[in-house]
Amino acid sequence: MPSREELEEEDRRVRQLRIAVNLALSVIGQTDMSLTQAQEMVAAARSMALRLFPGKELAFDLIYLPRFRRLLAERFGYSRPILSG
Repeated sequence: MPSREELEEEDRRVRQLRIAVNLALSVIGQTDMSLTQAQEMVAAARSMALRLFPGKELAFDLIYLPRFRRLLAERFGYSRPILSG
């Protein structure tokens, strides 16, 4: 069973990731950026997620990637995969 400190650290990392993803979504949705810049921001958010939670690529792809896809489709009419590999 994880210790209290371990649980608090995980909560801190979850909050940090949530803030970063929400910030990226806001910046993409509210600024004048290109599709390429938006894709780079998505890739940066995913990289951060994997630094905070190594080996959890699938979790990011299931939880956060659909939000980014919807936003890119809405903003740029883009429907192809955002990230490769």
